[in-house]
Amino acid sequence: MIIKNHILIVEDEIKLARVLEDYLSAANLATHTLTNGLDVIPWFKTHPSDLILLDLMLPGMDGLEIVKALRQFSNVPIILITAKVEEIDRLLGLEFGADDYICKPFSPREVVARIKAVLRRSIGETETLLKQPSKHLELDTTRFIVAANGRQISLTAVEFQLLNVLYQQPSRIFSRMQLMDKIYQDRRIVSDRTVDSHIKKLRKKLACLLPDIEFIHSVYGAGYHYAPQVKATDQKP
Repeated sequence: MIIKNHILIVEDEIKLARVLEDYLSAANLATHTLTNGLDVIPWFKTHPSDLILLDLMLPGMDGLEIVKALRQFSNVPIILITAKVEEIDRLLGLEFGADDYICKPFSPREVVARIKAVLRRSIGETETLLKQPSKHLELDTTRFIVAANGRQISLTAVEFQLLNVLYQQPSRIFSRMQLMDKIYQDRRIVSDRTVDSHIKKLRKKLACLLPDIEFIHSVYGAGYHYAPQVKATDQKP
C-alpha cells in the first residue's frame, strides 16, 4: 500500500480550504483542515504531518506566531498563504522558519506544485541526513562512547542504544513504546517513564560535551526525536 504524504491545511476561509482539499486529494495527498490558529500546535503534536499549508491571517493565533511556535520543536516544511504582498511580510515569514510562500489569489494547481517541490526538497535533505546523521557527534558502537570536539563521554549500554536509535534517523519522532522495543529487546515489562528517565540522563551527559547544542527534543504526546539545534540564549540550563 502506498503511504500518502499528509498535508495540514490551516485556513479560515472554508470555501478556499475545501478547494485546496479537493486539489490535494486529486494529487494523491491526504489532508486535514483547521480553521483556528490556536488549534494548530495541539493538533500537530499528536498528529505529525509532512507539510503545513498555513494562512497568515487567522483567528486565535496568527500564522507567524504559529511558525515560531512550531520551530521550537519541529522542522516540518511550512508554506505560508498570504494576502499581504508587502515584502516585509514575506521576509518575516521566511526568517521565522517558513520554507515557501504563496500569495492570494492563487491557482490551486500552483499550490499543489509548490507543495510537491517542497516535499521533494525535504525528502532529499532527510536522505542526506540519514547518510551523515550528525556533524556534531561521533558514536563508538564498540565502547559505548560519544565524542565531540576532541572530548568524549561514556554511556551505559541502554543510554547508548537509545541515543543510537534516535541518531540514525534524525528528525523522526519515536514514541516511548517504539524506543522501549528498541532498547529492551527481551520484551521486559517496564514503565514508559523509564524512557523519560534515560533521556534526562542522556541529555545531561551530552550537555557536558556540547553545552550550547540540544540534541534530543520531546514532542508532547508523541515521543522524542534527534535534531541538533543551538539552544536559545534565554533558555535555562
